[in-house]
Parts: sequence; structure tokens; C-alpha cells
Amino acid sequence: MLSWRVIVPFLLTGTIWGSTWYVITGQIDGVPAAWSVFYRFALATPALFLVAMVMKRRLKLTGAEHRLAILVGIFQFSGNFLFVYHSELYVTSGIVAMMFGLLMVPNALFARAFIGEKVQGGFVLGSVVAIVGVSMLLLHEWRTAPLGDGVGFGIFLALLGILAASVANVVQANPTGRGVPMVSLLAWAMLYGTLFDLGFAALTAGPPPFPSRPEYWAGIVYLALIGSVITFPLHYNLVREIGAGRTAYNSILTISVAMLLSTLFEDYRWTALTAGGMALAIIGMVLALRARRQKGVQVQQSGRLQHPVD
Repeated sequence: MLSWRVIVPFLLTGTIWGSTWYVITGQIDGVPAAWSVFYRFALATPALFLVAMVMKRRLKLTGAEHRLAILVGIFQFSGNFLFVYHSELYVTSGIVAMMFGLLMVPNALFARAFIGEKVQGGFVLGSVVAIVGVSMLLLHEWRTAPLGDGVGFGIFLALLGILAASVANVVQANPTGRGVPMVSLLAWAMLYGTLFDLGFAALTAGPPPFPSRPEYWAGIVYLALIGSVITFPLHYNLVREIGAGRTAYNSILTISVAMLLSTLFEDYRWTALTAGGMALAIIGMVLALRARRQKGVQVQQSGRLQHPVD
């Protein structure tokens, strides 16, 4: 855990992903969110294929692997991001990031439903505490937003984004997904998701806009290359290096960075309600993650015997 191979990617992914929530706000300022999602992955996709080639990972997939990539692409790189970008039109970016800290809850429920993994009592307790904490933050957001400002709709969109991301997480962990180099699966999934994003944007947002603001395109480059191409391989390599349970603690760093940036740049106002909610959310997430880690380590170790690291 103290090796530079663990510490450096752990800090990098948490800090970068924490910053992306705020950068997204500049991508939806006067530009249809759907087109911004497409631009992001239109740039990230060829770069990720290049990374796969440099790493000498196989890019030729079987029919079953392509079908899995399509499924992951639609849920992860289309549904998840389209819902997130649109939700930030109504809800502070740090709050959306905090909501995504609860991704472990649907992950556990879907894993229980589809692969029979049991949910431990400590995980349930921690999840309840975290949900109460996040609910306090959302209550504050609701109270401070102008009437009819769409906060409820933004929360609903964020919840759909969480569900989409959770489906992608669970389906990619099946035996077919374990047989594909992770970077190769992500590259193909991103390609399929980008094609879906293009169609969705064209149908719902009209002709593609070309903003003249340099900062908009700088944000696209940051989100595509730094926030996607670099971090996704680092994240999944961490999962294979230290296990999914320990890697999940990265979400605490991500949330902390996101809330810090919201405080500095989005004029987020802290109150006793929000401070208490933040504390409960983090305490609950730690409790839940500690409970799942005990079992997750065993699964990860046995999985390595059957599925070599890419």
C-alpha cells in the first residue's frame, strides 16, 4: 500500500476526478451538454486506442466481447455522462460528486442480484449513514435554490447517472470482461458510446456548435485526455494491484476535492446542516467500504489465480 505504484496513481486519480466535476460546469455554459459529451469522447477515443497499442494489448475482440463493449459503452460513456452533464445544469457540481460517492450501494445490490455476492451488515449500516448525510446536503441544496429552479430534476438525473454507471461496473466484471485487456475493452466501449452520443446530440440538440472560447476547448482536452484516457487505465490497474475494496477509498479523495472546488469557485455556502451531512456521508462511506473490503480482498485474490493481470 505504501509503494509509489499505489500511492501515485491513487492520489492522481482522486485529485483529477475530483476536479473534473467542476470543469464540466464550463462545458455546459452556453453549449448543449450532449455535444460537450460527444466532443469529450471523440477526442478521448482515438487516444485510448493509441494507449492500448502502445501497451501492446490485443484490440481484436470476439463477437461476445464486442457485445459487452457495446453494453458498457452505452451505459458508461453515454448514459452515465449524459445524465451527469445535464444534472449539473441544476445542481452544484460538488453535490453531484457527493451523490456519486453512493455508487457503491447500487453496485452491491446489482452484484447481489446478478452474481450472488452477499451484502454484509456493516455495509448496510454504513450505507444508511452515508445516505442520510447526502440527503442532508441535498436538502440544503433544495432550500437555497430558487423556486422552480429544477433542483429536484437535477437530483433525479444524477440518480439515473449513478444507476447507469453501476450497470456498467457490474456487467464488465463478468467472465467475458475478465478475458479482455481492460484498456482494450474501455477503448471499444468508448467508441460505441461516442457513436451513441453523436446520434443523441444530433437528434436532441440540433447542429453541432463550435464555441470560440479557448477555455471551453481547454476543458475538452483536460476532460478527454487527463480525466479519461489517463485516469481510467490508472484506476483499473489500481483495482488489480490492491483490490476493488481498497481502491474504492479513492472516492473519498474525489469527493473532498470536488467539494473544495465548489466552495472556492461556485460560491458554495457551508452551514451546520451541510457540514454535518458531509461528515455523516464520509463516515458512512468509510464504514461501508471497510465492511466490503474484507470480502472483496478474498474475491480479488482468488480472481488473480484464474485471470492473469493484463
